[in-house]
Amino acid sequence: MSDKTVFRLVWAVSIFVFAVVVLLQSKIVSWDFPIWVTSLPLVNAFINGTCSILLMTSFYFIKYKHDVKVHKMLNIVTFLLSSLFLVCYIIFHSAVPQQVYGGVGFVRPVYFFILITHIVLAALVLPLILFSFYSGLKMNVAKHRKLVRWSYPIWLYVTVTGVIVYLMMAPYYNF
Repeated sequence: MSDKTVFRLVWAVSIFVFAVVVLLQSKIVSWDFPIWVTSLPLVNAFINGTCSILLMTSFYFIKYKHDVKVHKMLNIVTFLLSSLFLVCYIIFHSAVPQQVYGGVGFVRPVYFFILITHIVLAALVLPLILFSFYSGLKMNVAKHRKLVRWSYPIWLYVTVTGVIVYLMMAPYYNF
C-alpha cells in the first residue's frame, strides 16, 4: 500500500469517525436498548484508564529500555482497546438519551473545560495516532518520533480525562 493511499485512508477513517460521533448527538437513530448498555460508561472509563497505563508503560519501554518489541506490542494493545472504546461509545450514545451534568459551583466550569478539551483533542488525535502507527510499523523512526511528540501527550490526555469525565458525570447518570 502506498503512502498516498494510507494518507487518504487515515483521513477517510478520521472523518468518518468524527461524522458518526457528531450524528450521535442528533439522536437520529433510536432503539430499545438492553440494560447492559447502561454499564458502558464504566466499561469505557476502565478502558481509558487501562490505555493510560499502557501508554505510559509503552513510553517507559521505548525511552528507558529501548525495547521496540514491547513498545510496539503495548501500543497495538492500546490501539485495540481504544477501538473497543469507540465501539462501546457509539453503542451507548446511540441508545441512551443524552445525560445532563448536574454539578454546581466551581466544579461545573472545571467539568466543562475538561469535557470540551477531551472531546476536541479526541477528535484531533485520531489521525495523529494512525499516522504514528503507520510510520512506526514501517520503522520510519524519524517520522514516528516527530508524530508521537504530539500524538502521545494528546492521546494520554484524552485517556486520562476520559476517566475524569466519567468520575465527575457518574453521579448524574439517569437511566
